[in-house]
Amino acid sequence: MTRIVIKPKGKLQLINITEILRYRELFYIFSWRDIKVRYKQTFFGIAWALFQPLINMIIFTIFFGNLVKIPSGNLPYPLFVLIGLIFWTFFSGALTQASNSLITNENLLKKVYFPKLILPISSVITSLVDFIITLVLLFLALFFFHTSFSLELILMLLTGIIITFFSALGLGLLFSSINVKYRDVRYVLPFLIQILMFLSPVIYPVSTIKSSLKYILALNPMTGVIESVRAVISQTPVPYDILALSSLSAVCLLILGLFYFQSTERFFADIV
Repeated sequence: MTRIVIKPKGKLQLINITEILRYRELFYIFSWRDIKVRYKQTFFGIAWALFQPLINMIIFTIFFGNLVKIPSGNLPYPLFVLIGLIFWTFFSGALTQASNSLITNENLLKKVYFPKLILPISSVITSLVDFIITLVLLFLALFFFHTSFSLELILMLLTGIIITFFSALGLGLLFSSINVKYRDVRYVLPFLIQILMFLSPVIYPVSTIKSSLKYILALNPMTGVIESVRAVISQTPVPYDILALSSLSAVCLLILGLFYFQSTERFFADIV
């Protein structure tokens, strides 16, 4: 019979890699469960992951592209806004699911021990699967607008995925911990996400913002991601200064989320 000894983490240890690897199968179990539940008994199945960014792209193109005439640089506005939407949909979906992951699994938390960190991470992984599906829209748009596909684009997409993953997970860990004690989070978060979207260059380029505010906007991790992917696709200089600042911000959010999650984790089962 295998005996598992649960030891408390040190004050400076943000994550117990050995323990996480021991329970690694739970990532697959929880992620696959969430995917099945999300698309169970739906006519279009996983195709619904394509509809949200596609419909938003059409609406934003009509309103912001045709009526408001927001500039989009060297890119057609539908492609311009689609780039922002697929990353924003990934970020907002991952953040929402991760923030509610502990509450939706509260019965499980009381019954059996496992690293609680697995729940928010699995939620972000589920949103990553949706994001990979939405990349089909991006590739179709690149083909439709006769835009080149390059190795640089693949590398930038991977960079964007990592930054978005870290950002959503960091904030998700923070809000999920707070949500355990204060259920107001589920009501506040949608408003916060909506505000953050308009503080991200989803529907507008950073070039329309005052230069003095550019680096403040870059503290939003999604700014560097969206602007850099657009730059690669439009074959314009990549704003590495903004990307670097956004990357640093994403890492800081992840560390903050891990630290707060670790400091409150031992109380989860008693509160929920």
